[in-house]
Amino acid sequence: MSNPKVFVNGINGATGQYDQAPVEIEELARALRGQDPQSIAAAHVSERGHKLSQPAFARALPWGVEPHDVARAGWGVVFHRDETQDVREALKRLITHRRAQVGVDAHVHELVYHPGESATAWLGRHEVAWHNITPTKVPYYLLWVGSPERMPFEVVREIDSDYSVGLLDLETPEDYKRYVNNVIAYETSPVANGREAVFFGTRHLCDDATMLSADWLIGPLTDGVAASGSTPADPAVAPQLGFRQRKIISEHATRQALIDVLTASGPPPSLLFTATHGMVWPNGHAQQLAAQGALLCQDWPGFGAMAPAHYFSAADVPAAARLAGMITFHFACYGAGTPVTDEYAFERGVAPPAIAPRPFTAALLRRLLTHPLGGALACIGHIERAWGYSITGGVQSPQIRAFQKAIAQILVGKPVGLAVQEFNDLCATLSNVLTRQLGNIHHGMAVDDVELVSTWTHRNDAAGFVLLGDPAVRLRVNDLV
Repeated sequence: MSNPKVFVNGINGATGQYDQAPVEIEELARALRGQDPQSIAAAHVSERGHKLSQPAFARALPWGVEPHDVARAGWGVVFHRDETQDVREALKRLITHRRAQVGVDAHVHELVYHPGESATAWLGRHEVAWHNITPTKVPYYLLWVGSPERMPFEVVREIDSDYSVGLLDLETPEDYKRYVNNVIAYETSPVANGREAVFFGTRHLCDDATMLSADWLIGPLTDGVAASGSTPADPAVAPQLGFRQRKIISEHATRQALIDVLTASGPPPSLLFTATHGMVWPNGHAQQLAAQGALLCQDWPGFGAMAPAHYFSAADVPAAARLAGMITFHFACYGAGTPVTDEYAFERGVAPPAIAPRPFTAALLRRLLTHPLGGALACIGHIERAWGYSITGGVQSPQIRAFQKAIAQILVGKPVGLAVQEFNDLCATLSNVLTRQLGNIHHGMAVDDVELVSTWTHRNDAAGFVLLGDPAVRLRVNDLV
């Protein structure tokens, strides 16, 4: 890229400016060079990244167990030790449903998280070590139930580095029941969804962040990548898998266009993919819990301006929305949730600033999952920022293989948790690379600024993706209309 700055996809709702000001590559590289190589990731994550580079590496499931085989890989729900009985009751029907599907009682578990446990301690209490999945003790597919105040993001995301994890954080027991009923209805009743994927992406004038996400992500995903030199053309994923696709981009990517996708009279799409700015609010702002991670649409006139009519939040999901049977995927800052502190502060010697009074999941995605007419099956998005620079890889062609593979996993009908595993694999691989780069710097060896920053931002972006919903849900691709 000729532009020497790093951009992220988030606009401050109070100022109408970038929430994270664009950073010069040299400035960011200078700060990164002072980091301790061992602080980049847990040792087992970097170790997994090293193993992923080996030709014979497979996921840490028992020999012969394929990751998409939920019956053999196992499924479980994890409750906080002090979770209310009402919430536990709300999940019982899903547990019974999964037990009937799996058919082996030893592969379906109700597990408990104790306050303050680390990911390693939680696994150890169940007699399981990293990279050694034992479905009869801890199943591969895990639905963690409850608020991130009680089920910490950092624990859930670390478990997700080895397992296929979904987080379900809803407002009331009735919301949990609604989600459970919707999943079971989709898996047991006739399917009304279309064999269609919709790609929605804004592209704002003089805004490098959405120019990147439109031209280097939405465009290549929908149009493919042309051949270059000895590199063959890379066709678009959805048409290859027999899906119709719609691209709603640039001036067409308005708030009303998104509403129209969700309320159209025909069969609703099975996949909605969005790439936009996510709305970001100052710590403790009155709008933060309700609208952080809302999708900034093309209606926004530009920097310095902001109004509720410019973005799509939980409050804007129409009562008539038809979301049942849909999986949504969002590239936007804080699109899935927000931690308490800035996880990617890079100023040397400066403590990470607080960005929220408490950790929380995005209200928009909670609304999509629990819509009264039938909610989405699952939603994928970022905890923390979305790093647009990551999709360039510091080179002259889009670096979006993880997105292509994740979308393919969804569209061929694999469990949706495997889509997020594509990013977990990438995060582990890049954690190993970044640890090595910083180790080289520590020993006085030369490391290129662009390489260092590209690895760091690409890793951050991959690390941020999480799944809200049951990781075992999948599209019924043979029944789509």
